[in-house]
Amino acid sequence: MSSPAPLWVFADQLGPHVHSSEEMVDRDVVIIESARALGRRRGHRQKAHLLLSGMRHLAEELGDRATYIRADTYREGLARVGRPVVVHEPTSRRAEAFVRRLADEGLVEEIVPTPTFALSRADFADWAGGKKAFLMENFYREQRRRFDILMDGENPVSGTWNLDAENREKPPKKRTTLGVPEPWWPEEDDIDAGVRKDLDAMDVDWSGEDGPRLFAVTAAEAASAMETFVATRLATFGPYEDAVMAADWTMSHSLLSVPFNLGVLHPLDAARAAEQAYRDGTAPLASVEGFVRQILGWREYVWHLYWHLGEDYMRTNALDADTPLPGWFQTLDAEEVTAACLSDALAGVHDRGWVHHIPRLMILGNHALQRGYDPRALTRWFTEHFVDGYEWVMPVNVFGMSQHADGGVIATKPYTSGGAYIDRMTDHCKGCAFDPKKRVGEDACPFTAGYWAFTHKHRERLAKNMRTRRAVSSMERLGDIDEIIEQERHRTSF
Repeated sequence: MSSPAPLWVFADQLGPHVHSSEEMVDRDVVIIESARALGRRRGHRQKAHLLLSGMRHLAEELGDRATYIRADTYREGLARVGRPVVVHEPTSRRAEAFVRRLADEGLVEEIVPTPTFALSRADFADWAGGKKAFLMENFYREQRRRFDILMDGENPVSGTWNLDAENREKPPKKRTTLGVPEPWWPEEDDIDAGVRKDLDAMDVDWSGEDGPRLFAVTAAEAASAMETFVATRLATFGPYEDAVMAADWTMSHSLLSVPFNLGVLHPLDAARAAEQAYRDGTAPLASVEGFVRQILGWREYVWHLYWHLGEDYMRTNALDADTPLPGWFQTLDAEEVTAACLSDALAGVHDRGWVHHIPRLMILGNHALQRGYDPRALTRWFTEHFVDGYEWVMPVNVFGMSQHADGGVIATKPYTSGGAYIDRMTDHCKGCAFDPKKRVGEDACPFTAGYWAFTHKHRERLAKNMRTRRAVSSMERLGDIDEIIEQERHRTSF
């Protein structure tokens, strides 16, 4: 009896639920390191390291079961296998189209549903039906019901679905860090050393700094990172999840987005571990609900809408934003920036390819929205420079949520704010050369002035939106709005 077709795994399909499920455990595993795929697009050096480290660690873990092939292209690597392979659905439309071409050529025997998300694409299609609006809150509640997470029978525990209002604490005063236990950190090994050597030899213009590796790339590492988070950091995650502290980039965040997106940690495993902490009385419900909302709600929602909205999604440009990304933004040059919050966020991307969701949305995204940066270029920027950035991750997050370029398909209003929000939720403004209370003058905060200039530019659209019409009314009462507009039209430094 012939052995079953081997399983080909991509670099974001590295977990045991991919290669050691009941359906796949008896198959050999093919891992192809494609030089052309790795070097095709400029990206963060640490992201490339994580991908290669994860693939090579999996090959070592599987031993004789794994065939590790280094080739110029995937097609060349598959030709060396000598027989058709089975593959799970890839995580991008481009890769899916490529795999289907390989199937037409006889190199791929079967394409099976991906097991790296809780909800299958077929089940989402059933849920979405003919809907034109896809409220995340409705999707999230259905996820909780479907997978019986934080439920008491048919009702949510405590009788409340959403505890967001309890998770909006400002940074603690007179402290530079939260003072919580350190997250789990990986220990680099000989595989990481080999990856670094190989990346050094590649003729690719990587962005950002090299190492050390900060994120889990194996199932065992991901389990350790998750256990440490749930046991020592989850309790304080919720209250401060929207706060930013310059000297504490991790705060109480889980740092699990990389292992999630490499496929070495399953979202249901993390959600159930967090739920157990609540059931055991070691983490408050608000923190646990906030974490579950991120991974079983928003992350799954973003994944499924990437497929559901299709290729046409990013062909709109509702706010007519077309300003090219400035050089210092593209090169992650934090020293070219004066505003403390923006400089710190850029430095975080440069140094580690990661900042948490508030610097992404309310500092980097807010800046880009106010300045009218091209939303497609910005989406590519986030995809390339973030270690957890993939083609499926960023369209809804950046093009839709952050830049409102879809005209409201994802978010009911543009996510922009002045310096007052940044002053309230971060510790950046004290000592900054710009004053968050000032909108005119040399020390006028570019976020404060930028907010009013943005509101004026889009006043007709914003006045029709019940969530933003108040901002237009406030703008119309400003006696210096003409001066603000002129100032921001000529601003060249931030």
